[in-house]
Amino acid sequence: MLLAHIGLLVAAAADFPSQATIDAAVQKSMAANHLRAVIVQVRSNGNPVYARAFGESMTGVPATADMHFRNGALAFTYMATLLLVFVDQKKTTLDTKLSQYFPNLPDADRVTLRNLAQMTSGYADYVYQPELQNALYRDPFRQFTPEELIEFGVSKPMQFAPGTNWGYSHTNYVILGRVLEKIAGTPLADALQKYVLGPMGLTQTAAFTTPEIPQPVLHSFTSERRETLGIKPNIPFSEEGTFWNPSWTTAEGAVQTTDISDLGISLEAVASGKLLSAQSSAEQVKPSLVGFGHSQAGCPACHANSVAFNYGLGVINNGPWITQTLGFAGASGAVGTLPAQKLTVAVEGTNAQDAYDAQGNTGLGAVQVFRDLVGALAPNTMPPPPK
Repeated sequence: MLLAHIGLLVAAAADFPSQATIDAAVQKSMAANHLRAVIVQVRSNGNPVYARAFGESMTGVPATADMHFRNGALAFTYMATLLLVFVDQKKTTLDTKLSQYFPNLPDADRVTLRNLAQMTSGYADYVYQPELQNALYRDPFRQFTPEELIEFGVSKPMQFAPGTNWGYSHTNYVILGRVLEKIAGTPLADALQKYVLGPMGLTQTAAFTTPEIPQPVLHSFTSERRETLGIKPNIPFSEEGTFWNPSWTTAEGAVQTTDISDLGISLEAVASGKLLSAQSSAEQVKPSLVGFGHSQAGCPACHANSVAFNYGLGVINNGPWITQTLGFAGASGAVGTLPAQKLTVAVEGTNAQDAYDAQGNTGLGAVQVFRDLVGALAPNTMPPPPK
C-alpha cells in the first residue's frame, strides 16, 4: 500500500485518535471496498488535523492530498445555499412557484422552489431515462445542454404530485440552476462564485464548461460500460474515466472540480450558517422531512425520510451529521460535519477493477470509508444506513 503526501498534521486534543489509528482505519476500509486510491482530510474546530493520500492515482503515480477531482452533488449544496442567499435578499421565496420563471414547464404552477431544492417536486430523474443512459455510455465525451437534460426529465410523467412524496432527482437541480440564473441576472457560475464559493473561502473549487480538471489530478478508472460495449464478464476490462464529460451531472455553471480541503470547508460553512440568516440556515439543515415520503411503484428513488437519512435543502442529514456524497466515472466521495463536536471528515476515493461486478456495477466505496472513519473518530454518532 502506497502512502503519499502527508498534508497538514497539527496537534489535536489529547483524546483525538493518533495518526496511526486513522491510517489503519482508512487502509482497512480501503481494502474492504476495493479502492485504488483514497484522499482523506479530518478537521477539528475548523482546522485541519489530518490530511493524507493512500494508493495510486495512475500506475506508478502516488495519489497526493492536493489532487483535484469532481465534486458531484456538492454542487447541489452550493445551489441550495445560493437560493437561500436570494431568499435572505428578498429576491424570491422558497414558496415561489416555478411558473414565475419558467411557466411552460409541466406543473410549473404547482412546483415551488422549495420542492426543487428539497427533491419533492415529482419530476422524473433524467439520469435514469434510456435517452440519457444510451447516449452517455455510447459516447462518454458528449456535451449535454441543460435544455436537453431538463427535457429528458420533464417529458416523462410526474412521479408524484408536487409536495406529496420525496424522490431524489437530478432534474430538480438543473431546473433550479436555470431559475437561479434568472434571479441573479448573471451566469450561474458567476453567481455561485460571488455569493457562495468566494464567501465560503473556497480556493480550489471552480466551474468548467469542458471536462478540464486543474493539476494535480486524481485519475479514475471504471468498468461501468462493460455491458454497453458487449464485453463478457470473464474478460478483464477497465478504462480511464477521469476526463469523461461531466456536463450531464447537473446544471451548467455548477459542474465543478475541487480538492479535499474545500469539501470540508464547505460543509462547515453550511453547518454554521455562515452565509445565511438564522431562519434560512435552519431551513437548509433542519431534519424537517423525517417521517415524510414513502416507497412507490415506478419511483425507485422514492422512500421515507428517517433520522438516519433525511434531506434538507441540498444536504443529507445522517443523524446529527450534515453530509453530502459524490460519485462520477470510477470515483466517489463523502463529506460530513458533526456540529456538536466541531468535527469534519472528507473522503475521496477511486475504484480498483475488482470493485465492479460481472456487469460493471459498483457502489460508492468512499462513502463506506467515510462511515468507517467516522466510527473510529466519533463512535456511535452516525446511525447505520437505511436498509
